[in-house]
Amino acid sequence: FCQKLCPDPSYLFVEDVVQMYTCENGEQLLEGHDWDLVVDAIDDVPTKAALLSRCIAKDIRVISCMGAGGKSDVTRLHISDLRTASRDPLASKLRQVLKKLIKNDTTYMDSMEKLSVVYSSEKTVVKLADFTDEQKAEGVHMFGAVDGMRIRILPVLGTMPAVMGQTLAAVALCELGNKNFSPVTGDRVGRNVRHRLLQHLKRREVKIRESIEAATGDSEPKGEDASELSGRMYSGTWVGPVQVDGDDIEYMMEVWRNRCGVTGERLGTVLELARWDLSKPSVCQNLVLLGKKALMDFDAHGKASVPLDIQKIIEKRLMSCRVDAYS
Repeated sequence: FCQKLCPDPSYLFVEDVVQMYTCENGEQLLEGHDWDLVVDAIDDVPTKAALLSRCIAKDIRVISCMGAGGKSDVTRLHISDLRTASRDPLASKLRQVLKKLIKNDTTYMDSMEKLSVVYSSEKTVVKLADFTDEQKAEGVHMFGAVDGMRIRILPVLGTMPAVMGQTLAAVALCELGNKNFSPVTGDRVGRNVRHRLLQHLKRREVKIRESIEAATGDSEPKGEDASELSGRMYSGTWVGPVQVDGDDIEYMMEVWRNRCGVTGERLGTVLELARWDLSKPSVCQNLVLLGKKALMDFDAHGKASVPLDIQKIIEKRLMSCRVDAYS
């Protein structure tokens, strides 16, 4: 089908392998290729976990589909990291199995750069189908479609796996085409939280200005007219009014997935927005969400307090922000 759509081998080459991925042949199937991306739609937990653990060990980017069975609300679909996936029995079981396969490392749970999952947060409305009396009499092992796979089935509305498959395809095509997007993975932050973050950011910027004024002996007018001043450079530091509003704060929470950009801590901790580069204004492309401890370290030591691999992830995410008037 793909070759019919694009018969030119310089743009598309398909190497079709009619073989099921199993725990036994998995290593062989992954060897010999420099994979850009693996798309996983395996239904069986042990096999799925074996594939994901091998990809994580080989540092291969994976997009994995969770369970579609027993669900029907397509508006509840999300793209997130594995730890965030909720109300999904397959994701819950997968987390347990992966912890046994990958010991002393759980970074893949929170890193969408390593492993992204497509899941539905809808509560499962039906259970696994029961065996009939006839199946029980003949032996339930006789009714498995494939050896090693589960025998009982979960009723599926045909549109759900189709939409989830389309989602996997969209993510894969955008990434391979260097058109990455930032999925909204967390619950929407309330108005009061957004207001607090904005006010704290404004106070933080005022402190930065006041500390520079005290060091240089220069000062700007204060009071109501101060918010109308344009920004200025002081010894390599941009000083001026906050360049974002409440809507931008909500957008930034989506970009940072409601968690600290350095440690991955969630809203259970105190989170604040801070400028990543003090030589640039407080626009969306220069604001990072940090937890309390990470912010203290950042204020004391700057970017040096952030591991180099995390710095690259932060800067990549900042680059993915929308282009605004101050970029």
